[in-house]
Amino acid sequence: MGSRYGGDKQIDGFGPNQETILEYSVYDAIRSGFGKVVFIVRKEILDVAKAIFVPKFGSKVAVEFVIQSLDSMVPDRYVDPERKKPYGTAHALLCAKDVINEPFAVINADDFYGEEAFQMLSAFLRNEVGPQLHCMVGYAIKNVLSDYGTVSRGVCESTPEGFLTGMVERTAIARTADGIFHKDGAEKLEIAPDNPVSMNCWGFHPAVFAQTEKLWTSFLAENQGNLKSEFYIPKVVNSLIQEGIARIKILEGGKIWFGVTYGQDREYVVNALQKLHAAGVYPEKLW
Repeated sequence: MGSRYGGDKQIDGFGPNQETILEYSVYDAIRSGFGKVVFIVRKEILDVAKAIFVPKFGSKVAVEFVIQSLDSMVPDRYVDPERKKPYGTAHALLCAKDVINEPFAVINADDFYGEEAFQMLSAFLRNEVGPQLHCMVGYAIKNVLSDYGTVSRGVCESTPEGFLTGMVERTAIARTADGIFHKDGAEKLEIAPDNPVSMNCWGFHPAVFAQTEKLWTSFLAENQGNLKSEFYIPKVVNSLIQEGIARIKILEGGKIWFGVTYGQDREYVVNALQKLHAAGVYPEKLW
């Protein structure tokens, strides 16, 4: 919801022609072979999102819109009128299950991932993905921090062969003069600069929907009355790994990333996009 940014960063213009960050992801996805885009949005910005995006690339790729609301996929007995906080990324994933029947990628609308990430995802989804094999694009944590405050990241552990063995969602990571640390109350954990993290850039077989729905039912029962609980994709992924249901391959497409967590991040993102246009990575106008 952009609470730390101070607005709807997903539909804010950052490019030289007021392009949103999401438009660069869609552009990179299309030129990497993706043929469909599904927007998962709040009802409040549905009409605005359609007005911004459909005229730009609605003729170049199939487009679907689905709503994530506080009662989406939630049985009546678990609907809490006091809840204000969205249920999180894995809940958003479930909201799209009726419009996705093919291997697919999942990204954040306010993160820039770079063309190589989409190329790697496309190749994996065409040639390797299966009901028991999904993927994520890994990014070194040193490259995905903000200079203006703490960030949340899924910190990964992996095998020598490059398969994910586990992930912990760390919600208060920051760079200091002494290194990169996560602080949670009295706990202070140092994280190696090259440790891979998840930036919510995933590749899934549609079998993940049934796997996720089982966990969602358990999550609702366990967190009834907890107004701040969130159902994250890393929770789903960890469960799939621990129960031996699926493996997650870490792809090495995470070479460039930037995003907007705080309002102060805006200037950096605007300048970074201008440099990419100037270097010819993107045309003068995307559409």
